[in-house]
Amino acid sequence: MANEAKKPAQEVGKFQAIISHCKEYGFIFPSSEIYDGLQAVYDYGQMGSELKKNIKDYWWKSMTQLHDNIVGIDAAIFMHPTTWKASGHVDNFNDPMIDNKDSKKRYRVDHLIEGHAELLKADGKEKEAEELLAAMDALLAKDDFAGLKQLIEDNKMVCAISGTCNWTDIRQFNLMFSTEFGSTEASEIPPAGGGGANKVYLRPETAQGIFVNFLNVQKTGRMKVPFGIAQIGKAFRNEIVARQFIFRMREFEQMEMQFFIRPGTQKEWYEFWKAERLKWHRSLGIPAEKYRYHDHIKLAHYADAACDIEFDFPMGFKELEGIHSRTDFDLRSHQEYSKKKQQYFDNDIDPATGKPYGNYIPFVIETSIGLDRMFLAVLSQAYEEQDLSTPERPDSRVVLKLPASLAPIKLAVLPLTKKDGLPEVAERIMSDCRPHFRCFYEEKDSIGKRYRRMDALGTPFCVTVDHQTLQDDTVTIRYRDTMEQERIPIEKIKELVMNAIG
Repeated sequence: MANEAKKPAQEVGKFQAIISHCKEYGFIFPSSEIYDGLQAVYDYGQMGSELKKNIKDYWWKSMTQLHDNIVGIDAAIFMHPTTWKASGHVDNFNDPMIDNKDSKKRYRVDHLIEGHAELLKADGKEKEAEELLAAMDALLAKDDFAGLKQLIEDNKMVCAISGTCNWTDIRQFNLMFSTEFGSTEASEIPPAGGGGANKVYLRPETAQGIFVNFLNVQKTGRMKVPFGIAQIGKAFRNEIVARQFIFRMREFEQMEMQFFIRPGTQKEWYEFWKAERLKWHRSLGIPAEKYRYHDHIKLAHYADAACDIEFDFPMGFKELEGIHSRTDFDLRSHQEYSKKKQQYFDNDIDPATGKPYGNYIPFVIETSIGLDRMFLAVLSQAYEEQDLSTPERPDSRVVLKLPASLAPIKLAVLPLTKKDGLPEVAERIMSDCRPHFRCFYEEKDSIGKRYRRMDALGTPFCVTVDHQTLQDDTVTIRYRDTMEQERIPIEKIKELVMNAIG
């Protein structure tokens, strides 16, 4: 795929500003920061955990509550190690890597070549960059590592540290984390486990937990094909080149749905879910031009069609969600390795034969979105630095224009002063609204400073309780995006916010 040209400096600056904003306002912290952190591992703070949960809830509702034929599960992170042999991860979950002999720095081959293509585009050499990327795609599709190394050397790609073109041969690197299970003296894993006696893996994807529970869910839920199983959960990948903040991490969360269908209908359902998933993204109010499809050139070992929904992050268009037609690879492979049938009996009548479809292993359409990437996409779109200066007075603000349904705090209740009975009225409003959505109470600092803090947190509504409130039970409500204010009755506050958040 041809990467976007280098982002302008202001976009790069915006990305750094977002990272700083996340730290300053309690969205994301470097993990173990008091010990100087751990590369590519992050903790979600008090605001970030709320925003993340709201994104999860929005996705979960759209998948399970709004679809009668999709249910959710929560599978364990640890799985029998044969699972990963059957899925192909033990043999195929690799990235081609190359090391610079002088700096000892390791690069993912595609990232090294794509980075060089970006430099060419920045120099106005668009055609050369496109040809380079096309050559890379063709060589990757054939796993031609010697050809890829030659491509790197012919184009004089250098290490960013050493500045030299002194490269090792390219080799595959498996991305799964392994660990020991149970005691080290006696195996707690049955013989079918394969590999080391106690060796297990941290799951590199959540999908396999769905596949191994296919029959459990189908039978107990009396599910009828076509149907889906959704899951949100942690996954772990030993990325050698983890970068770009939370875009590529070693510990991350996925929101996946596996949709089980009749063999032969996969093309129809693949197109359906491509459109359906883009529709979901657009439902958040993000402009259409921020998204695009990218069809895969090299397909994974399990797929007969695949594409990404890419989002225009501050660092360019990057993968946000994948839609894959996985055929019957996973269920068939688990049937082979477990020796347990993974078949479904379909008693609907096949129009072609006039007989029931009978037993078959279902095909699967997968939708898989990175929760952390979705978090970054939402935040990137929402973040704005606004110059509000007038000839009389300089002014500015940072605002997160988050969709009201996702905002960590929906309503801030701000008494104008700490006396005269205003805090008591504010507490009454809090008590009325708190059971229905997240509220925040603050009485410190000037009202202007409090508004700015709420803007920076993405709070869509602020109500100010003032002395007029004591006379007529009205408050001033301020709208985050426009900064407009109006007086409304106290009893209308809850209804207004509820309508906005859906």
